[in-house]
Amino acid sequence: MKNTPPDIAHCIEQNLQQYFRDLNGEAACGVYDMVLEQVEKPLLRCVMAECGGNQSKAAAMLGLNRNTLRKKLVQYGLLDS
Repeated sequence: MKNTPPDIAHCIEQNLQQYFRDLNGEAACGVYDMVLEQVEKPLLRCVMAECGGNQSKAAAMLGLNRNTLRKKLVQYGLLDS
């Protein structure tokens, strides 16, 4: 039987459950933005590496406009402004 890694959604769900447990009853805030940043930055880093740094190819792979990709790369410190 082939050993397949857990899907990304399952990993995120497990980590969020642990995050809420770790809060130990404290109120959570900004969870949406926190999760997006935790997912988006490594996604952009991996796609850019896969595309050899070519923003046009990366934008096409992601289904984004190249200007939007560039803005996100700057936002996450993955590209000089």
